[in-house]
Order: sequence, then structure tokens, then C-alpha cells
Amino acid sequence: MGKIVVFTSLTLDGVMQAPGRPDEDQRGGFDRGGWAQPYNDPVMAQVAAKGMAQQGSLLLGRRTYEDFFSFWPQQPDNPFTEALDNTRKYVASTTLDEPLPWRNSTLLKGDAADAVAELKGQSDEDLTVLGSGELVQSLRRRGLIDEYLLLIHPLVLGAGRKLFPDGGPPAELRLAETVTTTTGVIIATYHTERSQA
Repeated sequence: MGKIVVFTSLTLDGVMQAPGRPDEDQRGGFDRGGWAQPYNDPVMAQVAAKGMAQQGSLLLGRRTYEDFFSFWPQQPDNPFTEALDNTRKYVASTTLDEPLPWRNSTLLKGDAADAVAELKGQSDEDLTVLGSGELVQSLRRRGLIDEYLLLIHPLVLGAGRKLFPDGGPPAELRLAETVTTTTGVIIATYHTERSQA
């Protein structure tokens, strides 16, 4: 059985909303998008490239899928574009219909956590969740996440959607690895307590 890995950028106060661009996700009046961009460096790029080379399939919520599709296929000179285009993408959504527009995309039908649990049980490949905060919460409630790869930025925003919001299920994690970038981002890999990885 493969594992489910959450790969996400967040601030010291746990905000994961709109790290890439100012207009990425303005829900709730969030006006601080693009906060992660000044912290990019070769160390972070190397970790991301290593992850892309090792990963199985991607697992995305609707909002993240649509945002990625509006951006990545239009970046022909970026090495991540080809990797994302060619990677199998499973999309959890109750509002999208097939066929999905981005190649190698499959719509998960029904309850997202049920569909992901079934997918996880049928395959030995890992599933990496990028962004997709609402999907992460659904998977957390079902105890389906095996690993968190967190890019923790030295920044406090004071507002925004969080990876671990109040009222979520508790979790005990074990630190497996850390890498620090030249810009002060701590890339921390945590395994869930039940994970054998």
C-alpha cells in the first residue's frame, strides 16, 4: 500500500493560503497572496525536484486543480510543467465533470475520503497532495495521511486559511528529516505516528 504525503508551504502561524501568487486564493478577503515567492532558492528547488522525481500520482482538490491547470500548462520553459503534465492527477470534486481538461487527470467520484481510501488500498504508489486544504482536512479526519512534507517559512501573516485549523483532529507526528534553505525556510518531513515509513 502506498502512502499519502501532504506537500505544502506554510507560515510560522500555520497559514497555507495562496503562497504562490497575489490572486491565487482571495477567499475571506485574503490579500497577502504570493508570500512564499521571496523565499525560493536553489535548495528548495532541489527538494521539489527530488520530490517530483520520486512521487507516484498527485491528489488535488478542485480549487487547486483548476488553479494549477490555469497556470502550469502555460509555462513551457519551466521544468516542473512537463512533470506536472505527465503525472497522473486524481481530482476530488463534487462539481467537476469528466472529461477533465488537463491530460492524465481522473475525477474521483463520491465522498473524497472514501475514494482516496479505496485508491490508497488498491495501489503501492504514493499519492502526493499539493495545496488542497479542504481535501487535507477531509483526509485528516479519516486518518489517511501518512506523511507531511512542510516548507515552513519564517513569516507570520496573522490571517488566512491554516493547515491545522482549530477544531481539527489531533495528530502525533514524528520528525524524520529537516533541511534548511538559504532563505530560512525549514523543510521538515513528519511521519504520522502509525506510519511505518
